[in-house]
Amino acid sequence: MRVIRRFENLQSGMVAVVGIPFDANSSFMQGPALAPAKIRKAWNSGSMNLCAESGIDLDTQPNFVDLGDLDIAGAPAIVEKIEKAIGEFLSHNIRIISLGGDHAITYPVVKSCSTRFAKLDILHLDAHPDLYDSYDGNRYSNACPFARIMEEKLASRLVQVGIRTLNPHQRKQARRFGVKIIDMQNLHKASAIQWENPLYLSIDLDVLDPAFAPGVSHYEPGGMSTRQVIELIQGLPVPIAGADIVEFNPKRDPQEITAMVAAKILKEVAARMLELPVEVI
Repeated sequence: MRVIRRFENLQSGMVAVVGIPFDANSSFMQGPALAPAKIRKAWNSGSMNLCAESGIDLDTQPNFVDLGDLDIAGAPAIVEKIEKAIGEFLSHNIRIISLGGDHAITYPVVKSCSTRFAKLDILHLDAHPDLYDSYDGNRYSNACPFARIMEEKLASRLVQVGIRTLNPHQRKQARRFGVKIIDMQNLHKASAIQWENPLYLSIDLDVLDPAFAPGVSHYEPGGMSTRQVIELIQGLPVPIAGADIVEFNPKRDPQEITAMVAAKILKEVAARMLELPVEVI
């Protein structure tokens, strides 16, 4: 994965990694702002090669690049700053994999992506639906991004997989926005989902059972295995227009297990994006 620091070096069709080290809207504990650096450390550790399971060697792919981290430390109007920065990248006709950060980053990232596609569907993997209208008085909390996305009609469709914490308020929100939820006890139904439009893929690492990804802020036992998440990614039949990997908390990651899981998932997402190109409007 080449590191690119200048816009003029971007070329149409590239898939680029961007770190968004932001966790000020975390509803429980901070730490995910440290994640982009830890994922890159795992990626470059030498303990695994950079070949995805499809056979794509990401180490030799000129169209797979790293744009570094957004400089957002202490910035005011953080949502607007993320939206603008991602929009500038997307204007070069590239696709972005964002490394969070907490799940609050998804709203401004999707807001930028939605301007590039006539129709955009979202596949959201998570233990939590993140559909609160507001959480502790914060409408931009990491518990609220999909409420903001759906009320602003930034996506044609939202499908959530792996959910196992659906409370009455969020159930009502899901009905309000027409969200399709496949909870963990019905996970087998995920393979039957029919997709037509380009897809935004949002992966909260706590969709995984804590046995596979202990480095998260919100432990919710009974989740997916790493293999189940990978197979879901590999089986997506439509192009991935953009993606994020969020809620990795290095402060809770013994032996850097979750960092390696995040790097593995990054490999498979990037490979799938390179396999299936997409046209923007």
